[in-house]
Amino acid sequence: MTDMRRTILWVVFTASLVLLWDAWNKHNGQPSMFSPAPARQVAAGAAPPASGVPAAAGVAAAPAAAASAVPAGELVTLTTDVYKATLDSVGGQLVGLELVKHSDTEDRQRRMVLFDRGAQRTYLAQSGLITLQPGVALPNHLTPMSVLPGERSLKEGANTVSVSFESTDVGGVRLTKTYTFTRGQYTIGVKHEVRNGSAAAVKPELYLQLVRDGHVPAGNMFMAPTAFTGPALYTEASKYRKFEFKDIEKEKLEASKKGEAFHSVEKADNGWIAMVQHYFNSAWIVPKQGPREFRTDKVAENLYSVAMVLPLGEVAADGKVEHEATLFAGPQEEKKLEALAPGLDRVKDYGIFYIIAAPLFWLLNALHGMLGNWGWAIVALVVLLKIAFYWLNASAYRSMAKMKAINPRVMELRERYKDKPQQMQQEMMRIYREEKVNPIGGCLPIFVQMPFFIALYWVLLSTVEMRDAPWIGWITDLSTKDPLYILPLLMTVSTMFQTWLNPTPADPVQAKMMWIMPLMFSVMFFFFPAGLVLYWLTNNILGIAQQWFINKQMGAN
Repeated sequence: MTDMRRTILWVVFTASLVLLWDAWNKHNGQPSMFSPAPARQVAAGAAPPASGVPAAAGVAAAPAAAASAVPAGELVTLTTDVYKATLDSVGGQLVGLELVKHSDTEDRQRRMVLFDRGAQRTYLAQSGLITLQPGVALPNHLTPMSVLPGERSLKEGANTVSVSFESTDVGGVRLTKTYTFTRGQYTIGVKHEVRNGSAAAVKPELYLQLVRDGHVPAGNMFMAPTAFTGPALYTEASKYRKFEFKDIEKEKLEASKKGEAFHSVEKADNGWIAMVQHYFNSAWIVPKQGPREFRTDKVAENLYSVAMVLPLGEVAADGKVEHEATLFAGPQEEKKLEALAPGLDRVKDYGIFYIIAAPLFWLLNALHGMLGNWGWAIVALVVLLKIAFYWLNASAYRSMAKMKAINPRVMELRERYKDKPQQMQQEMMRIYREEKVNPIGGCLPIFVQMPFFIALYWVLLSTVEMRDAPWIGWITDLSTKDPLYILPLLMTVSTMFQTWLNPTPADPVQAKMMWIMPLMFSVMFFFFPAGLVLYWLTNNILGIAQQWFINKQMGAN
């Protein structure tokens, strides 16, 4: 039974670390141990991609062949206190966006670039018009537009700055697109004004889409710039859903077999679309209720889109219609996202542990509000968790202490009955009954607590506030590894000390493995973010203190 208990504990411990390690590799952009590596080719060239929003059958929107034929437009650069934005007069697309207050994950000397259009990377925000009316063409994101005069930077004392684009007439219809940037905000107001100068009424539909290449940013073997990368959407009916690029490719293939050019995900009267990556995301938000359709598409080789299509109603001859939307592009600050739109905070991906992770982040954020430091907030949170699980841990430690106390008798039995295994097991069971020891009594507390600690792992891994957040002294960024490796060394020492506190297995091979395996796994923590190592170290220290106290009470030290 001792061996069984020991085996179960090691299986749990090993499986947990293997799963965490595999998830960490996927954060790195490295292939999972349990699935093939994703394709990494990147769409080449800086030409605007084809629309991910084809119109209904028989209606051409922005065919792929037209993309490369569109001449380069005028690039407009606009700066605010949080953005440096680049917009293209072709379609009024947002083709570049730097977050001036956030550094790049891989090179902290550079700014974080969210939207981009270059030889190695494509990530764009686009919008335009389509229609179900056969033979009617409307301005879209490939239509040449003129840039209207205006300021190109947020002036001191001003709260907003805007830039407008006006299309040429397409079938008598003109589209004016206005971006409004607000001081201190990662939201951009986008107004679309449709004027019908033709002699007949038109029924335009507005599409808002995000286009991105399918490349998951790669880090080195250990440090992770991204978590889930790809499109997501939310409706009240279906809640939050995310889409792997490979799944969009399959759906595109299935749609093509049916003669369709895109995959229609859902129709609703509410919801938003987003493009998600580690720490940051973009999203098109239309707060006002109204009918809309959600679509995904593979628009070119290794280029994918998610779109929201909204009917604007009938626009009579010489009439006009206006529509306002919000484009969010910035860090995944959970409380701010939650205030912007229902469910938008879900882009901060906690996976299957969301139901536990969300309250843990709420508590962590509250502690940060009181302590003013994310490092001390982590320490305080682990202390609170240890208090919450005190009696559960105490039960496990008492079981270990009893096992350690009777270990000399067990060793003597194994030596005496080494040639009589059946009688040895009977005698060991007799000792367990007499001493009221459950050999697997330490396993249940571990199983119960595991989801909470794994959820906390994902909270710390996903929280953008940890970037550039200092703790003490040499720890100036909790999201990167300890530059002096002091925390990992302390964690290794604490892990070995915990091993010493546990009862020694009678089997010499198991006894050696008890020392070797923690040492091997500790090596990984030398490359983990300092915030995660601080969490594990604090947990170890508190565990050691509680185990030492219980061992002393029971005379097992």
